[in-house]
Amino acid sequence: MMPNIDPRQLKRMMDSMGIKSTEIEAERVVIQGKDRDIVIENPQITAIDAQGSRSFQISGTVREVGKAAAVEISEDDVKIVSEQSGVNDLGLVRKALEESGGDIAGAIIRLKQ
Repeated sequence: MMPNIDPRQLKRMMDSMGIKSTEIEAERVVIQGKDRDIVIENPQITAIDAQGSRSFQISGTVREVGKAAAVEISEDDVKIVSEQSGVNDLGLVRKALEESGGDIAGAIIRLKQ
Protein backbone atom coordinates (compact mmCIF):
# COMPACT_ATOMS: atom_id res chain seq x y z
CA MET A 1 0.00 0.00 0.00
CA MET A 2 0.94 3.61 -0.34
CA PRO A 3 2.06 5.38 2.85
CA ASN A 4 -0.15 7.99 4.50
CA ILE A 5 -3.23 7.10 2.44
CA ASP A 6 -6.43 5.97 4.07
CA PRO A 7 -7.46 2.52 2.68
CA ARG A 8 -10.99 3.82 2.00
CA GLN A 9 -9.58 6.76 0.06
CA LEU A 10 -7.32 4.42 -1.91
CA LYS A 11 -10.31 2.21 -2.77
CA ARG A 12 -12.28 5.25 -3.98
CA MET A 13 -9.32 6.33 -6.14
CA MET A 14 -9.02 2.85 -7.64
CA ASP A 15 -12.79 2.71 -8.30
CA SER A 16 -12.65 6.08 -10.07
CA MET A 17 -9.88 4.75 -12.34
CA GLY A 18 -11.88 1.59 -13.10
CA ILE A 19 -9.58 -0.69 -11.11
CA LYS A 20 -11.28 -3.38 -9.03
CA SER A 21 -9.55 -5.76 -6.65
CA THR A 22 -10.99 -8.94 -5.17
CA GLU A 23 -9.58 -11.31 -2.55
CA ILE A 24 -9.64 -14.98 -3.57
CA GLU A 25 -9.65 -17.78 -1.02
CA ALA A 26 -7.46 -20.78 -1.81
CA GLU A 27 -5.50 -23.49 0.00
CA ARG A 28 -2.69 -23.86 -2.52
CA VAL A 29 -1.49 -22.41 -5.82
CA VAL A 30 0.54 -24.58 -8.20
CA ILE A 31 2.44 -23.16 -11.15
CA GLN A 32 3.32 -26.07 -13.42
CA GLY A 33 6.57 -25.55 -15.27
CA LYS A 34 8.39 -27.70 -17.77
CA ASP A 35 11.17 -28.82 -15.40
CA ARG A 36 9.70 -27.95 -11.99
CA ASP A 37 6.53 -26.92 -10.22
CA ILE A 38 6.22 -23.94 -7.89
CA VAL A 39 3.83 -24.63 -5.01
CA ILE A 40 2.54 -21.75 -2.87
CA GLU A 41 0.97 -22.91 0.40
CA ASN A 42 -1.47 -20.73 2.42
CA PRO A 43 -1.67 -18.17 -0.39
CA GLN A 44 -3.06 -14.67 -0.13
CA ILE A 45 -4.44 -13.92 -3.59
CA THR A 46 -5.70 -10.61 -4.91
CA ALA A 47 -7.30 -10.44 -8.38
CA ILE A 48 -6.96 -7.02 -9.99
CA ASP A 49 -9.23 -6.06 -12.91
CA ALA A 50 -8.11 -2.97 -14.81
CA GLN A 51 -8.83 -1.82 -18.37
CA GLY A 52 -10.12 -5.22 -19.49
CA SER A 53 -7.10 -7.05 -18.14
CA ARG A 54 -7.02 -9.32 -15.10
CA SER A 55 -3.87 -9.93 -13.07
CA PHE A 56 -3.17 -11.75 -9.83
CA GLN A 57 -0.95 -10.91 -6.90
CA ILE A 58 0.02 -14.02 -4.91
CA SER A 59 2.02 -14.30 -1.71
CA GLY A 60 2.56 -17.20 0.68
CA THR A 61 4.99 -19.98 1.58
CA VAL A 62 6.82 -21.00 -1.62
CA ARG A 63 8.51 -24.30 -2.39
CA GLU A 64 9.79 -25.78 -5.62
CA VAL A 65 9.24 -29.36 -6.67
CA GLY A 66 11.39 -30.92 -9.40
CA LYS A 67 9.80 -33.19 -11.96
CA ALA A 68 11.17 -36.63 -12.69
CA ALA A 69 11.01 -37.56 -16.33
CA ALA A 70 8.46 -40.31 -16.79
CA VAL A 71 9.78 -43.23 -18.82
CA GLU A 72 7.39 -45.63 -20.49
CA ILE A 73 8.62 -49.21 -20.34
CA SER A 74 6.71 -51.74 -22.37
CA GLU A 75 6.47 -55.44 -21.62
CA ASP A 76 8.24 -56.10 -24.94
CA ASP A 77 11.23 -54.05 -23.75
CA VAL A 78 11.33 -56.03 -20.49
CA LYS A 79 11.16 -59.31 -22.43
CA ILE A 80 13.95 -58.31 -24.85
CA VAL A 81 16.27 -57.16 -22.05
CA SER A 82 15.55 -60.31 -20.04
CA GLU A 83 16.36 -62.58 -23.02
CA GLN A 84 19.50 -60.68 -24.07
CA SER A 85 20.92 -60.35 -20.55
CA GLY A 86 19.97 -63.81 -19.34
CA VAL A 87 18.28 -62.35 -16.23
CA ASN A 88 14.90 -63.92 -15.43
CA ASP A 89 13.95 -61.59 -12.54
CA LEU A 90 11.55 -59.21 -14.36
CA GLY A 91 11.54 -56.76 -11.45
CA LEU A 92 15.31 -56.42 -11.71
CA VAL A 93 15.06 -56.05 -15.49
CA ARG A 94 12.40 -53.30 -15.16
CA LYS A 95 14.56 -51.49 -12.59
CA ALA A 96 17.55 -51.59 -14.95
CA LEU A 97 15.39 -50.16 -17.74
CA GLU A 98 14.16 -47.35 -15.46
CA GLU A 99 17.70 -46.51 -14.35
CA SER A 100 18.88 -46.39 -17.96
CA GLY A 101 16.01 -44.09 -18.98
CA GLY A 102 14.35 -46.77 -21.11
CA ASP A 103 17.52 -47.49 -23.10
CA ILE A 104 17.45 -51.22 -23.89
CA ALA A 105 21.16 -51.55 -24.63
CA GLY A 106 22.05 -49.61 -21.48
CA ALA A 107 19.84 -51.89 -19.38
CA ILE A 108 21.43 -55.00 -20.85
CA ILE A 109 24.91 -53.68 -20.10
CA ARG A 110 23.87 -52.86 -16.50
CA LEU A 111 22.53 -56.35 -15.95
CA LYS A 112 25.60 -58.08 -17.42
CA GLN A 113 27.99 -56.20 -15.12
